[in-house]
Amino acid sequence: MTIVERDGVRIAYQRTGAGPTVLWVQGVGVIGNGWRPQVEAISHRHTCVTFDNRGLGESSRQPRELSIESLATDALAVLDAERLERAHVVGHSMGGVIAQQLALVAPQRVRSLAMLCSFRRGRDGTTLDRSMLWTAIKSRVGPRRVRRLAFLEMIAPPATRAAFDLERELVALAELFGHDLADQPPVVMRQLRAMARFDAGSRLRELASIPTLVLSGELDRIAPPVSGRALAAAIPGARYVELAGAGHAAPIHRAGEINALLAEHFAASEGSARSAPVPARPITPSAG
Repeated sequence: MTIVERDGVRIAYQRTGAGPTVLWVQGVGVIGNGWRPQVEAISHRHTCVTFDNRGLGESSRQPRELSIESLATDALAVLDAERLERAHVVGHSMGGVIAQQLALVAPQRVRSLAMLCSFRRGRDGTTLDRSMLWTAIKSRVGPRRVRRLAFLEMIAPPATRAAFDLERELVALAELFGHDLADQPPVVMRQLRAMARFDAGSRLRELASIPTLVLSGELDRIAPPVSGRALAAAIPGARYVELAGAGHAAPIHRAGEINALLAEHFAASEGSARSAPVPARPITPSAG
């Protein structure tokens, strides 16, 4: 881990690989290592930069300020520390909201933009229907195993959960997230409040010149496809893709398909060719 300090806050980051830069921005309660399924697949042809958002992992645990604006500035500070002028910016969930702000304040630094399982308005990611509210409550109270399984229920659809070895998956996710799924880091509620306050509104149309990919999972309970479609519609020329059968943890559980889409997206923008908008249709899941 390398550390950069900004206004008294320590931001821990890692740089891997070589080639055009990709800055990976994580969501609520997840450390930078959550991007490992992408970094391992892409770092042979891209410089991959991941970091722990303030309040998580190796970054400052008690940040002075928590807002989407400050989180986006932290991301830019990481690029500055490595003297990286431009990057493809990829954000998941809240990370997609941070990516919006980064692109709005520093469009010259963004080669392309990809927002996975994310939202047009931050509060869309903090409003729960009755079913999700009950699952969220179960993820925070009761025996530890019940909490782990409830959290998994929020991020992975039934067919996905049925396909893997449950105990092994819980261990693997804990490593990627940086904490046991039964425990939510103290900063999580502050992250959610910060996200709920952020709304770029009509400013998203300013991103029209940046090649943009918006991806939703068909069965995502946290960022349902209606959120992704609204986000893509707000950015002129954005490409929208909906992954059939996928949930909120699609970058982990459907890494192969997402990595292929990202590689295509990066290549198109590096070749100065905009990806043509595509219909909002599901992608057929891979066999097996």
